[in-house]
Amino acid sequence: MHSETTDPMLSVSGLNVFHANLQVVWDLSLHVDKGELVTLIGPNGAGKTTTVETIVGLNKKASGSITFLGENILGMHPYDLFHKGLALVPEKREIFPKMPVIENLMLGARDRTDYSASLNHVYSLFPILKERERQMAGTLSGGEQQMLTIGRALMSNPKLLILDEPSTGLSPLLVGQVFRSLEQLGREGITVLLLEQNVRHALNMCHRGYVLENGRIIKEGKAKELMHDPHIQKAYLGF
Repeated sequence: MHSETTDPMLSVSGLNVFHANLQVVWDLSLHVDKGELVTLIGPNGAGKTTTVETIVGLNKKASGSITFLGENILGMHPYDLFHKGLALVPEKREIFPKMPVIENLMLGARDRTDYSASLNHVYSLFPILKERERQMAGTLSGGEQQMLTIGRALMSNPKLLILDEPSTGLSPLLVGQVFRSLEQLGREGITVLLLEQNVRHALNMCHRGYVLENGRIIKEGKAKELMHDPHIQKAYLGF
């Protein structure tokens, strides 16, 4: 489990983010410790994707501080952040449909000459990808494509894995499969920041959570405490 005395792996402080000239995130602060599973929950349009796109260098119109492994990374190029150990699983999946599964996975490897351990790890998490490794990625089901995008991110041996709405568009059965694989990653000590609309699954899996509404963090705390918060129960859990 994470230590209280070490610096966070990721620390975001006073983050303000703009689209064109419109501010969409206000004074956002959060942190993720090594080995922690943290979720950022909130409705569509709350600013969750904008926040992580800024963390991984895809959105430059921002001010504040983003520190990863003790280094200020705000404004860094996504490619450089990838090589520092930040991996994003985007909401839209963005696979290469006319390439085989194995080649899609290879694109995620930081070291193209020595990837066998990473590949074996991905296949142990998602055995269906091994079965389908020669299939074109576009022929996979939606759930298999989501497993492929998570697997591709894991091929880089990331220090921090960020997932943007991994359950979007999946059947309840597949949502359960994907979350079980994420729980396994947590047991292996991989640090995860999860953006998710499926609040019940997210809070059940994660150590801590932040609630983002209208571009502002309105609540934060241990996941179990948030699960029993009256506002969250009413707004997100249907109580």
